[in-house]
Order: sequence, then structure tokens, then C-alpha cells
Amino acid sequence: MQPKIPLKLLLLGLVALQHLEIGAGSRILAPFFFPGKSHFMMTNAIIRELVKRGHEVTFITPFSLAKENLGSNYTEVLIPQYDIWGSVMGMTKAKTALDMRDLDTVTFIKLAYVMGLGSTDFAFEQKEVLNFINAKDKVGKYDLLLAEQFFNEGALILGHLYQIPIITISTFGFSNYLTSLTGIINPWSYVAHGWKPYTDRMTLWQRIDSVYGSLVEEAMRTFWYYPAQNQILQKHFSKQFKELPTIKQLERNISAILLNSYLPLEPPKPISFNMIPVGGLHIRSAKPLPTNMQNFLDDAKHGAIYFSLGSQVRSADFPPEKIKMFLGVFGNLKQRVLWKFEDDKLPGLPANVMVQKWMPQNDILAHPNVKVFISHCGLFGTQEAVHYGVPVLGMPVYADQHLNIKKGTAAGYALEVNYLTVTKEELQSSLTELLENPKYRDNMKRASRIFRDRPLPAMDTAMFWIDYVIEHRGAPHMVSAGLDLAWYQFYLLDIIGIALAIILLPILGLILACRHFKPAKKPKTKSKQN
Repeated sequence: MQPKIPLKLLLLGLVALQHLEIGAGSRILAPFFFPGKSHFMMTNAIIRELVKRGHEVTFITPFSLAKENLGSNYTEVLIPQYDIWGSVMGMTKAKTALDMRDLDTVTFIKLAYVMGLGSTDFAFEQKEVLNFINAKDKVGKYDLLLAEQFFNEGALILGHLYQIPIITISTFGFSNYLTSLTGIINPWSYVAHGWKPYTDRMTLWQRIDSVYGSLVEEAMRTFWYYPAQNQILQKHFSKQFKELPTIKQLERNISAILLNSYLPLEPPKPISFNMIPVGGLHIRSAKPLPTNMQNFLDDAKHGAIYFSLGSQVRSADFPPEKIKMFLGVFGNLKQRVLWKFEDDKLPGLPANVMVQKWMPQNDILAHPNVKVFISHCGLFGTQEAVHYGVPVLGMPVYADQHLNIKKGTAAGYALEVNYLTVTKEELQSSLTELLENPKYRDNMKRASRIFRDRPLPAMDTAMFWIDYVIEHRGAPHMVSAGLDLAWYQFYLLDIIGIALAIILLPILGLILACRHFKPAKKPKTKSKQN
């Protein structure tokens, strides 16, 4: 007798099969020029899943996935890595990433633009990319362009040349400039600039500072950054093509944007139908740790602390006295400490501290004995901490890291210290507070439940909308008509002008009429003298 299949399981299977069929076997061109290791965590997760689901993916990348043996559906086009930090250090006095903590927002925006322009120009000089530009019979070769929404807008030219819809991935989460790409108005009154350390409840002076940063970025983007990206296109392709679209015209062809954000890490704000929050899709099921780490954490009777400053900021760049201070505090703890430290050896290492150049962060944070995460508060690491419910001691360095820790302290699951000025006493008391006060873990568990509670898992959401755009040939019905309006129409300045005219013209006419019909003054007569 055949075993009966539960009806619910059968229905779920049918839905899954239907979902796999939609867009299955589509051909996707994915040019990712920016050599950011943290960004690659999200993009490579999406690429792997697309291949797994039967899509044919051509991945133009500075980081290889060849070791993963993804199969015949995967084609990798490896390009050299642009030296982003070389360009950054040339614009500042910073010798390492640790020296960038006190850069103001406007300076950091300039740095991001320079990195984006440099990496875009560099990519177009590579023969591997030019092969796609100069290829014949482009139409019909691919079904979708998948690109990163992070200062490499020149890559969108491939969508124009191959006449395919475009989906971009905002690895940075929500940014103010995305509103001009999607046709919505971003309320600066409570939506802070993405690189300002403010929540959605700002003081007057914080709002002034945030609005100033937003205005400066809009001006820089309009009058410097976009023209510079257009010049890069002209430099490389003006001879091959009679009419080149501008960057603004290329952006008009974006069908959807996958946002690396989700509640409660992103406060409520206006978004359009084609802005899809998928924050945390890079987080995978935890794998077994290397034996030495597994035993180290398993035997941590009083719990453990994980310390990592991410892929760009190096703990090894701390001054020797600062490293000695950290080790002194760690050595006095009952807890064990895993520290991602980039040098081979660290003298004076306490018995309860393990250092290693690389550590599997996702798998470490998933371990039940990890009680605190000392972090620079990058977006990906913050998402992982929230996902696994681990309170954070934040040491932000630049950009959105300051905002991420402010959100954490406001939500009550994190504390912040300045790594440049932190003392032994402050570090000790902050760790003790996070370890011994249950409110931080309770608040983090609450945030974790919100972050995990979704109609679909983050990756399934991303895959659904990628398939949806392919199935509906760009899904133009998702794109706001606001993108077709002139700027003065978008902000209703034409209607405001007409309204003012309707109100003011009659008043002005009445004033003029009154002046015209006002009786002339009688001349004064001289009194008669007796």
C-alpha cells in the first residue's frame, strides 16, 4: 500500500514546482565591478541561488566562485580587482581604514564617488568586459541584467546594448538617492541621510544637519557624479556607438531594486512597488565550525565573545598599546574570546583568547554560547547579529556603521564605544553590562523575531521578484510614472505657480485698480490775510 502524502505537503510541493518553472532556465548577465568583499557576500549568495534554481548565469566579477563548482549553468568572467583603497588613501591623510572614523559625511560621499568612478572606468578597460560590449548578435542572448546599485551605474549600458530588463541590488540598503530612481518623494523630516548617525526621531539640529547632507549629495550627484559617469561612457564607447544614452536614461530602464534592508533595522519610510526589501538573504544555515573553534566555544562554561571588525577594517592596525589594552580586559573575563586578528602571532595572548586571520562569522554567531559580538557595525554583520540574537558592542568606523549602532542603542540591544578613545575601564564596564544585564539579550531576541518574521524568506523573496521581472518582460507596471515627469512637475512647482497666480493676480489687479481710481488730492488753498 502506497503511503499517503499529506495534502498540505502536496500543495506546498506544487507551489514550489510552479515557482521553479517561472523564469527557470533564464539567461542572466550579472556584471559586478565594485571589489568590496562585504558587498560580495550578498551578490554571490544571489548568484549561487540563481544557478541552483536552473538559471544560466554569466557573472562578471573581481572575486571568483570557481572553487564552488557551480556547474555548467555558471559562467565566470573574472576581472582584476580595482585598488579602491589606493584611491581613498590618496584623498585623505588616512593610512588605514581605522583612520577614517572622523571623516565628515560630505568627504565620505566624495570618496564613494571617486571609488565608483574609478572602478567603473577600470572595468571598461578590461578586455573581458569589452568582449560583452563589442559582441555581435546581442539581442536575444540574455533575459535580464543583474547589477549592483552602488556607484557603478556605467554597468547599466549592458542592459541597453542587450535590450533586456534590469534589476539592481542595493547592497548598502536604503539610500536617499534611490527615491529619484523610483519616482517617490523621500521625507527628509524623519528619514535621515543614510550616512548620518541619526534615527527617524531627530532633534531640530540633527534634521538641519541631515537635510544639509542630503542637499549636498543631490547637488554633487547632479552636477559632478552623473556628468563624470557620462564622460566615462563617452571615453570608452563614443566611437562604437552613434548615440549613447546618459546615466539618467539608463537608470530609467531599472525594473526593480533589491534592498539589503528589513524591519526592524530599517525604520518605516515610503517605498515604491519595485523597491523590494530582502535584507539578510546572505545569511545561511549554520555549518559545523572547525574542530578547534567548536571545542573552544563548546567548553566556554561562562559564554563567549566574538570580536571582528569586518573585511576592510583590520584589528592588526590598532596601535600596540591599544591591542595590549584589549588583551588586558579580555584576560580578566570569565568568558572566552574569539578575535579575528590579521597577523600570524599576537604576543601576550591570554589563555581564554583565540585569534585567527579568518573566522566563519555566520557559524560563530549561531553558536548558543556566544553572548556578545564586538563589531564595527557593518550592515551585513549587524544583520547576522540580529538574526542570531547576539547583543552588540559597536565600534563604528565610517559611513552607515555609525547609523547602524545608533539604531542598536536606541532599540536597547547594543552599546557603543569609540575605539580611538576607549579606556580599559570603559571597555570592561561595557562588556560587563552587555553580559550581565538581561535586557540587552531580551531586546535583541525581540528584534530577531521581527527580523525573521516574513511572508517568505529573504532569498525566496529575491528569487520571486527576479523571476517576476523576467516573466513580465521588465514589469513596466511596477515602475512609477513619476520618473517621466520633469523635476518641476514632480515637485508640483508648476501647480504651485498656477495656484499662486490665481490667488495673487486678482489681488494685484485690485491693488492696481484702487490706485488708478483713487481720487486726486485737492490742492491746499492759502488762507486770506486780513
